[in-house]
This record gives sequence, C-alpha cells and structure tokens, in this order.
Amino acid sequence: MFPDLSLIQLSFILLGFLLLVLASGVWIAIALGLVGFVAMVLTTNVPIGSVLATTVWASSASWTLAALPLFIWMGEILFRTRLSEQMFEGLSPWVQWLPGRLLHVNVVGCGIFAAVSGSSAATCATIGKISLPELAKRGYDPDLALGSLAGSGTLGLLIPPSIPMVVYAVTANVSVLQVFLGGFLPGALLMALYSGYIGGWSLLHPAKVPPRDPPMPLFDKLKRSAKLAPVLLLILAVFFSLVLGFATATECAAWGVTGALALAWWSGTLSWTTLAKSIMSATRLTCMIMLILAGAAYCTAAMAYTGIPAALATWVQGQNLTPGMLALYLTVMYIILGCLIDGISMIVLTAVVVLPMVKQAGLDLIWFGVYLIIHVEMAQITPPVGFNLFVLQSMSGRDTFAVAKAATPFFLLMLFEVFIITEYPQIVMLLPKLAFPD
Repeated sequence: MFPDLSLIQLSFILLGFLLLVLASGVWIAIALGLVGFVAMVLTTNVPIGSVLATTVWASSASWTLAALPLFIWMGEILFRTRLSEQMFEGLSPWVQWLPGRLLHVNVVGCGIFAAVSGSSAATCATIGKISLPELAKRGYDPDLALGSLAGSGTLGLLIPPSIPMVVYAVTANVSVLQVFLGGFLPGALLMALYSGYIGGWSLLHPAKVPPRDPPMPLFDKLKRSAKLAPVLLLILAVFFSLVLGFATATECAAWGVTGALALAWWSGTLSWTTLAKSIMSATRLTCMIMLILAGAAYCTAAMAYTGIPAALATWVQGQNLTPGMLALYLTVMYIILGCLIDGISMIVLTAVVVLPMVKQAGLDLIWFGVYLIIHVEMAQITPPVGFNLFVLQSMSGRDTFAVAKAATPFFLLMLFEVFIITEYPQIVMLLPKLAFPD
C-alpha cells in the first residue's frame, strides 16, 4: 500500500513502533501482533484476518508443542517435593574433598535438577531454599554462594528438558530432539567451568573456606545418597530414551510427568493441594508462552510480506562476514537484549530477522539454538530483568544489584563458553550427529 517506502525505512518504522508499544507496557504477544498488523498494512493488500487465523492456528497445532506443558508440569511437580533437602544431604559427603567443598552442591544439584526440569527459576529456587541457609550456617562466603547458585540455576535452560529449547525448535522449525541432544555436552562443560572457578577461587582464598566435615565411611555416604536414586534413574531413563531414539521429546515429557508424580508420591508431598497448584502454575506459564508464540508466528508471516528478512540475509552475504564474526555481533546484541526482556521473548522477537541471516552465513540451526539458549541463560542473571536475580533477592534478602555483582564471574564463564562452542561447534553437534547420522 506504500510502495515508496524502502526496506530500510520500513524496518526503522517497525522497530520504532515495536519499541514504542513495548515501552507502553503492552504484553509481548500483543506487541508482536500489532507490529505484524502495521507491517501488512504498509506493504500488502492480503486479507489480514485470514493470515492471522492461519498462522496462529499453524503455530499452535503442533505435536512438538505438546511437550511444552508436560515439561513445565514436570518441573512444577518436582519443585514441590523434598528434592532440595535430599540433594543437599545426598551430595554433600561426595564433594567435601574438592576445593570449595559444599559450594559444589549448588553446581551439581542444579545440574541434576535441570535434567528433570525445564525451568531456570524452579532450578534456582529448589536448590537454593536448602543450600543457601546451610552454606550461611557453615560460614561459606555469601557472595560466592549466591553467585554460584545464580549461575548454576540457569542450567535448567541448557540441560534438557528445556522450555526455551522447545520454543526455539518450534520457532526455527527444527527437531526439538536434536536441540535437546545438542545441549547435553555444553551443559556438562558449563558445570565443569563453574566448579573449576569455585575450586580456583577457594585455593586463592583458603581462609574463606570452612574446614571439611569429618570423613564419612563409604557405606554411610551411599546410605545418605540413596534417596537420590529415583531422581537419577528418571534422568537416565529420559536421557537414554532421547539418545537411543526410543521415544520422541513429547513421549519423554509424558514419561517424565509420570516419573515426577511417582517421586512426589514417594517423598510424601503428593496431595490434592500440591497437584492442583502444580497444574494451575503449569497452565498459566503454558498459556503465556503459547500466546507469545502465536503473536510471533503472525509477526513472522507479516515480515515475509515485507521482504525485510530476505533483504537482511542478502546484506549479510554481501558483507562477507565469517560465521564467527556474525556470532560475535549477535552476542553483543543478545547481551543488550538480555538486560531488557525475558529469554523466551528474546527468542521469538529476533527469530524472524536473525534466522535468515544465520542460514545465509552457513551456521547450523541446531548449533545456533544452543548458542542462543546460552545467551538466554545469561539474561537470567543480568539486571534489571534477570529472573534468577529476583528469585535470589527474595531468598537472601539482598538487593538485585548485589546478587548481580555476585553472579558476574558466572556470567563471564557463560560468555567464555559461547566463544568455546563457536570455535569448536562439534561440542554441540556430536550427540545430534551420533543420534541422527546423515
């Protein structure tokens, strides 16, 4: 309808309109839909209502998305169990010999809970509600305790099952199973980086690390850890079902919910009240994500009519950027965005523009999904909207920026991991290629 507008002018108009709508406090999903509406008004005479109806339905009627509410519900069920107490009691005897001692419980405990929960906030809160009081009581450095928990809590997004991974897979139209598999080794690497930093810091500040507990016989260690066996069995069942192709991601989610209900019953926390609360919480979060996905799908369809994504992809090709340089530029962009919006919004807001550029640069979309999820992790601990910061602020009584300062070393470790997987993408692609050989 406005043929005299260049793509550059149009892109600035749409970007400005999006920022204006977001600044007004409108929901992300509605803002995306409004941007799509304006884009179509400016560029085409196609019936807007028909495009809205077909794209919203197509984005919602996805078998892959059936995994989303199941993984969310699984995390909500486990969040209400006594798993945090069992984690601390079961893991603490095994990490006493490491420099940093019980601080490693944050890392290992979050890694284990992340493997049965797709939520960063649930991971952080579950482990933190026991570990923070215990570490404070024993005299561990409060900043390192907070920082390690803030960083380790983000593992809930990188180690499958992961809610943002499902969102990315649907948005990018790639296999959610392959994205899941791509997250395992980077998740293990990030845990190793966290533990390495804790150990190094403890060796440099020995006076700030309490002495180890008295040695415990092996039988007693095993006895204290026995309560973790069902959780570990659930993790192994989900992991090997994914790797060996016995089940799809959606089927694994269904079995995961069954296992979570069994664990809740076994721990004595399964009641009609906790069941109802877990269902309602999972329903609210699922509805929010589905609404964002619907708005993003309509915006994506509208952008296709404008030609902006294709033009940007052509521009990237003309710049002769190496994949590494493009990844570097995108890292800067995502760090800035992470200070302003939540992780799922980061994925859906940028997908329509970024994914064509990524394809044009020759980057694998499975690799890019893991790369993007690490940036979503970083957004969880960057002020002013880092959700893990809010969780830890309420648990510790310290202000958001004090928690953010404590989490800074772990933010830098995530940034270092981004450079590692950019230089060595086979870390991400090894398991997907083993499970799905060309």
